Amino acid sequence: MGLSLWKRIGLNLWSIRGRPYHSPVSRLGTQDESAVAHKVAAGEAQEVQNSRWSASLLEKDFFKLDGILSIQEMFDARVHFGHKIGTLDDRMKVFLYGHRLGVCIFDLDQTRFHLLQALNFVAHIAYRNGVILFVTQDRATMHMVEAAARVVGEYSHCRQWQQGSLTDSNVKFGCQIRLPDLIIMTNTLTSLFEPHAAITEAAKMAIPIVGVVDSNCNPNLITYPIPGNDDSPVTISFYLKLFKEAIRRGKAKREEEEGENNLS
Repeated sequence: MGLSLWKRIGLNLWSIRGRPYHSPVSRLGTQDESAVAHKVAAGEAQEVQNSRWSASLLEKDFFKLDGILSIQEMFDARVHFGHKIGTLDDRMKVFLYGHRLGVCIFDLDQTRFHLLQALNFVAHIAYRNGVILFVTQDRATMHMVEAAARVVGEYSHCRQWQQGSLTDSNVKFGCQIRLPDLIIMTNTLTSLFEPHAAITEAAKMAIPIVGVVDSNCNPNLITYPIPGNDDSPVTISFYLKLFKEAIRRGKAKREEEEGENNLS
């Protein structure tokens, strides 16, 4: 009777709805093999990517940034103007060409060297898919900084800095978040002429900083200091244009290599 019951309902143990029957053990084995193959492929792809990243560090100007920056452009953007000689921080003397009419004048040859180093580092971070955070508290230029970060698909913080945003982020935001891989600061001093709180926090968390340091700033905690004017909107716009171009080139290089991997 049991056999006739099976025949009446037409159940085939070897095929259910036209699909071949596989035991759970067999399916598990297939999934394990697929997972292993996927891990092997991912590992090989990561090795290729790591070798490319290492090779990129051997080239002095991997992203061809040297051609986007000239002394004349820096002069026209007023990068050379510092603060009054009475406000000079002694640690900034090495970057000065001299002073005129009581105003510090930056050596643009030195500024160009440091600016190119900073741009190259920014491009490498973007190339490696790092998170970049633009930071400022300057009311006159914060809208420009926010717009620049938005254009290149990165982040910005242009309001009052909340203590512990980096050093105590899990408690402050209520969850584990990814901290930035790089902070770009167009102003390293607050409106009260005190060092921005993000500088100390970034140093504690080993987050590199690319920052514009005027003649009245302390460059010691800035990973890649850019000696130059940090007050003029014209100058800040000039810096932001360069930062955007460096980020674009880094991301474009990454997308190009990802496209090659998909084709191969």
